[in-house]
Amino acid sequence: MPQIYSKIIGTGSALPQRATDNQALADELGLRGIQTSDEWIRTRTGIEKRYLAERGLTTTQLAERAAKSALWDAGVDPSEIDLIIVATTTPDMIFPSTACQLQKLLGCSKGAAFDLQAVCAGFIYALTNADALIRTGVYKKAIVVGVDIMSRIVDWDDRSTCVLFGDGAGAVILEASNEPGILAARLSVDGTLDENVLGCKAFINGGEVHGDPYVRMDGQHVFRMAVSSMSESAKAVLSDAGLSVEDIDCYVPHQANLRIMQKVAQKIGIDENKMVVTVNRHGNTSAASVPLALDNAARHNDIKKNDIVLMQAVGAGMAWGSVLVKWTKENNQ
Repeated sequence: MPQIYSKIIGTGSALPQRATDNQALADELGLRGIQTSDEWIRTRTGIEKRYLAERGLTTTQLAERAAKSALWDAGVDPSEIDLIIVATTTPDMIFPSTACQLQKLLGCSKGAAFDLQAVCAGFIYALTNADALIRTGVYKKAIVVGVDIMSRIVDWDDRSTCVLFGDGAGAVILEASNEPGILAARLSVDGTLDENVLGCKAFINGGEVHGDPYVRMDGQHVFRMAVSSMSESAKAVLSDAGLSVEDIDCYVPHQANLRIMQKVAQKIGIDENKMVVTVNRHGNTSAASVPLALDNAARHNDIKKNDIVLMQAVGAGMAWGSVLVKWTKENNQ
């Protein structure tokens, strides 16, 4: 029986309508006595603006927009989809899952749908799982979505975190293939680096919210851990695929902080000219970060057919992972 692989045949993304640049954000925070500036944010993060969800916009709606964009790009009808995985930390409700709600909105009628939670590393985890499920031969076409509305769980009185995050969604369509598209993947976690490093500790009990409902982060610890984990993960996944860093044509890292991205690229040995950068426009969109950047690169033809693409992310847990892809999709015209 021939080996089954998976390949990416379409990408899509979605953003809220409202873009907030650093100066506008600094002005809003200043009204509450919190001092920051465009220069302070830009220097420390590389972020210039982010998109923030308007009241009434849901995680499922953003996921739907990104999924439909990816379906259109791939030329795939929703009836062909038999697997939906949604990576999100900010679902609209505890259950049913965002993936089940997305299936209903798209009009898909077969297969499986479930959510996956690995925070900023969520899309990498979801993509790896979708690839593994397609390789079983049971599933033929999958939608993998990374989506988060982080603005609803950040503390807008905490300058160290509120300036970092934005909202958005990104999606890919995976299809079973006789030739490898996804070449190798590595997932890792260190549970000892728990919610005290990066987390949101709230939970519901007896109809009440207990614990701190906002994102808290030890920024210096996260910086060090992100650089070391992603650089080591990149070396491991390249070794798994029998490739070297020189074979990488396009690098799509988690768009959390430009300084982290540059440091990781330097440690891996990747030319920064090969690195996709959208953090300046989107901020850290958590699970949406990598697929948003990937879609942006694909639509601007920064990724060409047969290119080797390295995608990476790191998030709370601490969880991290890398996926190495051979791009089989034709360029956009």
